[in-house]
Amino acid sequence: MTQLLKMAFRNLGRNRRRSLLSALAVAMGLALLVLMASFVAGEIQGTLTNTIRLESGHLQVRAASYDENKVSLDWKDLVADPASIVAQLQSLPEVQVASPRLIASGIVTMGDQSRGVQVIGIDPASAANLPFQQGLVAGQFLQPDDREGVLIGKPLADKLKLSVGDQINLLVNLSDGGVDQQLFTIRGIYTTNTSSYDENTVFLPLAKAQAFTGAQDHASTIFVMLQNRDQAPAVAAAVQSPGFQVLTWEKMNELVVQLEDFANAYMVILYLIVLGITATVVTNTLVMAVYERTREVGVLAAIGMKGRSIMTEFLFEAALLATGGVIGGLILGSLVVAYFAHYGFYIGNYGISGMLLGDAIYPVLTLQNLVVLAVITYVITLVGSLYPAIMAARMEPVEALHAQ
Repeated sequence: MTQLLKMAFRNLGRNRRRSLLSALAVAMGLALLVLMASFVAGEIQGTLTNTIRLESGHLQVRAASYDENKVSLDWKDLVADPASIVAQLQSLPEVQVASPRLIASGIVTMGDQSRGVQVIGIDPASAANLPFQQGLVAGQFLQPDDREGVLIGKPLADKLKLSVGDQINLLVNLSDGGVDQQLFTIRGIYTTNTSSYDENTVFLPLAKAQAFTGAQDHASTIFVMLQNRDQAPAVAAAVQSPGFQVLTWEKMNELVVQLEDFANAYMVILYLIVLGITATVVTNTLVMAVYERTREVGVLAAIGMKGRSIMTEFLFEAALLATGGVIGGLILGSLVVAYFAHYGFYIGNYGISGMLLGDAIYPVLTLQNLVVLAVITYVITLVGSLYPAIMAARMEPVEALHAQ
């Protein structure tokens, strides 16, 4: 075996350029696979993280009859006395923060321009609002006793050409089914780098939102963040009570979870296409080597080398090409992923409903992806080399020696 390995290494050196290009093809193929897998993992993870921290939380407590698609402000669809429920939740060691939120539909108008928005009443003192506080780009955050202030997203401010201190007219639906409008002053402008959310979400202090909509001491939902999202099912079971529905992040983000399963299945097809092209390059290299060394193969067979040894020699050549390509691909792919993981890959606002895609994708490289892709690339490269190896092993010595 050692002698065959030495021969394989020597044979690859006969045409170094061709061998290098073949190994480079394997490396580029694997690097592309690593990049693709990392981008998919980063997009799914980023979307789920954004949705949890901005919209769903790890848990939500709602009235049993509440339907988020209808954005009802009828008292029977809201959580009464949310402060007491928040106090109960905060007493649990698994709960990091619990905060009531009131959600209403609204329209922002400025001059002859208007925009449909989601109006959310929040407790400005709650740590649940940290993403919006950290994302302030102008002005200041809301105060609990503010009755005329509003917080808007940067994309909305840019579209309507608004700045801090400007007044906007906000029209909202009321708990009795009517509508009302009022002038508000922009206190601050925020960004979460999720344009689909920032462009359509306006914040009011909870007390003002309750008074404005006629919801009084009611909330649409209790937004809950846990110490660990894996604790969600256990905490949900512990706080279940008649008249309420307790939803976990998995239940509220079924679309994202399904997207992950679909993306993984779709990526398998792309992986096979890329690896098929890579294996074809290696196969072509070895087929050319077989034709160039036909008389040499005939000599080896004539002096007694068995067909399986000849086949093993060509497989060793493929293995050396695959080894160099895999190592190079892992290094190249990791470097490219590290670059985009630091700087991000800007995609802008796709406006996909049902999920919160960030404005940029930050790839996530996992050890599992590296190992799996490296092994698959190696195996498929060897499988692609079987044809030329078998072709060389089956050559008749007499015919091979007389080949031109």
